[in-house]
Parts: sequence; structure tokens; C-alpha cells
Amino acid sequence: MEFQTLFHRYWQHLHDPHVRALAWMLTSPDMLAAKSPVWAGQIATVPISDPQALIDWLSALDRQPAPLHQALELHKHSRLGHYAENLLAFYLKHQGILFAHGLQVRQGNNQTIGEFDFLVRQRSGLAHWELATKFYLFDPGSDDGELQPGYVPDLYSYVGPNLADTLGAKMKKTIEQQLPLAQHPLAQFTVQEPIARSQALIKGWLFYRDLTHAEHGADGISSNHCRGFWWFMDDLEKLAIPYAMVLPRLQWLAPAQARAEEVMDKPLLLDSLLRHFARDSAPAMVAIMRKSGDLMQEICRGVVVPDKWMLQAAERRGLLRSPLI
Repeated sequence: MEFQTLFHRYWQHLHDPHVRALAWMLTSPDMLAAKSPVWAGQIATVPISDPQALIDWLSALDRQPAPLHQALELHKHSRLGHYAENLLAFYLKHQGILFAHGLQVRQGNNQTIGEFDFLVRQRSGLAHWELATKFYLFDPGSDDGELQPGYVPDLYSYVGPNLADTLGAKMKKTIEQQLPLAQHPLAQFTVQEPIARSQALIKGWLFYRDLTHAEHGADGISSNHCRGFWWFMDDLEKLAIPYAMVLPRLQWLAPAQARAEEVMDKPLLLDSLLRHFARDSAPAMVAIMRKSGDLMQEICRGVVVPDKWMLQAAERRGLLRSPLI
């Protein structure tokens, strides 16, 4: 079953976009397989001890979302990662297990040694979580986007839409630079409590030229991750698209749900994207929608990239695998 279908089954009664994003943060499948030996126990998952209580709480929050809105208004969310952090912080605080969020470790007045994304109270003691909410396109290592026989992908095969980073580089930095912060003497002085473990919590979506490529993913990738397509404009012209939305970046988390007047038909979508790429080379996130009662709901999504994206990806393949990133 597609993730979007499952998400709508449980959460279509939620209408507030921030509450829906929070539901996605808490219940979406993780990008990485926590039990894979690749990670040696360094991957966290969001603990949901009582699923029905979570449904009841989110439903009540959707009816009266002011507390969430007020918490989010304390921060300027120009970046999706910060928005996701504050959604998770709201939940952890509600659960009474948030010890600290964004706690900086400093040496003297000016030098920052590092920052704890989250310190969370658990039965075994404090857990240090580094949260990343990421969106990567699977590069099959060919110039035509086809998966070549014998190709063995790794974490560097998952490339950021703007070709600026990879999942491999992100995890290398997280594991080698961020998770060891708890071992620093100044961190121990700052926190004043033992930290039992440090783990990465990785949420997001992976996108494929062909969804069958997901079956040949790198070691350490969850088999149940959120997934979509990546397309060129020519691909969209060939697709049967009943309705669609171009999603602003802060709406990339949860599957889209909208009113009929908020969606576009195919000609309007293509025109909108052509105008976008005429002035901006940044890829665009498109949700394909269908009518469900009085609502429009996402059935699949994809990242639309400029025509030269594959060529640029090939040119940057070596750099994106550099250990210096």
C-alpha cells in the first residue's frame, strides 16, 4: 500500500497543515533501518507507546491548534529543518520527556563547540538525538537515469535536489562530528547529567526515476521509507495528471490535502512549472492529487528537475562522494 493512502486513512480528518505535518513527523516510516548493522545502534525512532492516545491528542489539537501555532510562532521557519525540529520539540514537551532542545555547548563566551538538537528523557537515562529531515534523489550512476546491471548503490547515491549534498555525506558528518558531542568534557559540564546514548533520527523522502529502483537501495536504507519520483518536464507531459499542486518547501513533509480551488489541472501545472524554470533552476515538488469526497488528496509526489539536472549530477558525481563534504 502506498504511504499516502495509509496516511490519508488515519489522518484525513486533520485539516490544520501544521497538525498534519506533526502527524507525519511522528508516524511516517523512518528513512533508515534502525536495526541494520550499518548503523551499529546509532539510529533513533520516535517512541509512540499508545497509538490511540496519539490519535486522540492530534485530533483534539486539530480542533484547537492554537498551542501548536503559538509554539511555532516563536521561531522563524525559513528552513524546513528548523520547522521539523520545532514540531518534534512540541511533541516531546507535551510528553514531558524533553530535557533540552538546541542546547549549545560553549567554550568561553565566543567559541561554540557544538549543539545538541535534542536531549530526551528515557528510562535508561538521557538520549541525545540529532534530527535531520532530508529529501534525496536516487542517482543510479548512469547518464540516462536507468539502473545499470550490476550497479551497487551506496549512501552517496542519494543526492540532494540542488546537488549540494548526499545522504552519505550527511550521515558521515552526523556520526563522526555531531553524535560524539556528548563525550566532550564541556558538554558533560553543560548538561550535568549522564547521557546514555547518542543517535540520529532521520526523517524524509527518497525519490526515484523508477520506483523499482527502491528495491535495489543501499544497505542501511529502510525498506519502508517514504518515496516518490523524480521527473523531467517531458515526463510530466506524458503522465495522466487529473489534478496537482506545486508544494512550497515548508509543505514537503506530509502528503498534501487541499480544497478543490487550491489545485491545478495539467495544463495549468505545466505552465506554472515552465514559468518557474524560466526564472529559477531550483527543482520543484509536485503532488499529484485526486478527488476524495469534498477534498483533494495526494496520491503520489515527485521532484521535477531542470532538463540539465542529469548532466550536472554526472559532472558532480565525484565531488559529491568526496569525504570533504
